[in-house]
Amino acid sequence: MKKNKCPIPTVDIIIEITRKNGQEGIILIKRKNPPHGWALPGGFVDVGESLEEAAVREAKEETSLDIKLKNQFHTYSDPKRDPRKHTISTVYVATAQGRPRAQDDALDIRIFTQEEINFPLAFDHKKILADYFNQINEYY
Repeated sequence: MKKNKCPIPTVDIIIEITRKNGQEGIILIKRKNPPHGWALPGGFVDVGESLEEAAVREAKEETSLDIKLKNQFHTYSDPKRDPRKHTISTVYVATAQGRPRAQDDALDIRIFTQEEINFPLAFDHKKILADYFNQINEYY
């Protein structure tokens, strides 16, 4: 891992969406750039941009969707969460309507239910989603 003077802020977005068949799921993108694999939409916060603005922008760039942020979910700061450099990710939960389309850094895009996510994810996104689904399942 390359050493930086300070960790780099990033955002990840758990986008809740309903499939055509009425089944609820979340959006994952297949990354075009290393580290490859399926991941939550997200990315780096630009200078002069708030975390919320970055989340909305990254979601639009990677999914073509206009999202509505519901809440800030959690912050993940394990120095090894990103193999490229030390990042700190603030995760948001959002909703969206429409048909997602892979754009920008996304090679593919799909809507998955909790049960369908039975494969490795990039970064620490498996942990993020485990925390999210645990919270959802406790609530209902």
